[in-house]
Amino acid sequence: MADQTQPWAERTVEVPPQPGVGVPAQRDAFRRGVAAVGQRRTPRTEPFPVVDAGERPWAGPAAPRRPMGWHLAQLRRGGEWSAAGGLFAFVCWGIWAISGRGDLGAPLLIFVLSLLVAVGLFALSRLLGRVIWERQLGRVRRGARGAHLVTALFLTGVGIAYLQQTEWVMDAWNFVTGR
Repeated sequence: MADQTQPWAERTVEVPPQPGVGVPAQRDAFRRGVAAVGQRRTPRTEPFPVVDAGERPWAGPAAPRRPMGWHLAQLRRGGEWSAAGGLFAFVCWGIWAISGRGDLGAPLLIFVLSLLVAVGLFALSRLLGRVIWERQLGRVRRGARGAHLVTALFLTGVGIAYLQQTEWVMDAWNFVTGR
């Protein structure tokens, strides 16, 4: 047993050698007391084949692959614009649809088609942004704010068009403006 008066860090315990248990074999380049800094290691796997630009002239320089979550986060940036435009269009559509005093089936179909056109406009804006902003100008897009802004302007215009088709809203507007 070790002397208890020694500090714990200086105590050692002797373990008798056990049969079948030995020191593991060392790597080839291992030398005791010499660091392997700056020495080239052999790669564990084969590197990916490099495709030069001559084989794919249409693509330009290859961009690194990013996870799907990164792409979704890019699409969400600026989404408050589209949400605000969609909310405005929905409220204006509701005023127009309720003022019609009829079946809500046709007005609902019209609103859904308006939203589908807005989604198509968003996709077209993203495509144009990719072609013009990234490919032609060589810039990096940091979100979808421009496409969301274009979509919000479209949905605001749709909402105003709904209000212009509502008789009592136009009467109130004409009264306020003095026409």
